Amino acid sequence: MTGQHRDHTPSHEPAFRPTAGPIAVLPRENETFADAVRAGGGVVEPLSDATRGIVWLTYGRVDELADTLDAHPGVEWVQLPYAGVDAFSGILHDYADHERLLWTSAKGAYSEPVAEHALALTLATLRALPQKSRASAWAEEKTGFSLYGLNVVLVGAGGIAIEIVRLLEPFRADVTVVRRSPDPLEGAARTVTTAELHDVLPHADVVILAAASTDDTKHLIGAPEFALLKPTAVLVNIARGPLVDQDALVDALRSGALWGAGLDVTDPEPLPADHPLWSEPACLITSHSADTPPMTGPLLANRITVNTRALVEGGAFTGIVDPRAGY
Repeated sequence: MTGQHRDHTPSHEPAFRPTAGPIAVLPRENETFADAVRAGGGVVEPLSDATRGIVWLTYGRVDELADTLDAHPGVEWVQLPYAGVDAFSGILHDYADHERLLWTSAKGAYSEPVAEHALALTLATLRALPQKSRASAWAEEKTGFSLYGLNVVLVGAGGIAIEIVRLLEPFRADVTVVRRSPDPLEGAARTVTTAELHDVLPHADVVILAAASTDDTKHLIGAPEFALLKPTAVLVNIARGPLVDQDALVDALRSGALWGAGLDVTDPEPLPADHPLWSEPACLITSHSADTPPMTGPLLANRITVNTRALVEGGAFTGIVDPRAGY
């Protein structure tokens, strides 16, 4: 199934142009991604004073990456492995004023599989599949809602959000995008700023979270927001767990203030086995599996190739990270 997904993320000229040179694949070399570097015209070498680029292949070991950069000031480009970079927020903050270091991530690369998962969670929660899958007897009452023509509030406007809008088009959903700026998102009926979130929530049948995890988005959806939603509304989170106040979510589900929740992400992860969300009948948790390794591997390899080519040939980079904004 290699190559079944496509990366539609646009490329941009960086404010700082890193110097071409040897690239180290760390914290340990992986032949698949080393080949991706070579496919972009790059040279893979062990870490040294000559290293100009680093492909970092783990979400952890952030302190090790920081130590590596401190010990090798000649590094001018770092490729991070995931779309979200919240785990690297500390090091990004520390290097925010570093004028000769370009950060790129996989943001946008995994849009298709993650958006597909968001749609699956949306359909499952609307159709009450979490409750029905746990049932041990034939239900007397038929329950569930259709997605066709519903009002969807989509928080975020990145690659995943763009792909979600595309997938919702056949359902004739009325999509409102909530983002930092009022710039319209193609395919959405309207775009509003985060300051207007409370204005649009009362009309939402579905709320899908696809925004970055930052200080500004922590507990973006909590008790005040759940109080604004219809009792027939569903919440889907394929972004990051901290966007939702989970205690407030539990209360909303238990009180019947929310029809259901589809969560691919939680806070913390893994979610403890005794957490009350596991036993909520209307909650579906998929353990951060919206983008599995068979899906992400080819997409990350392609992103590495594209950005290596940009380093070697002087072209535009894809997935540039703003270390100040944190995404």
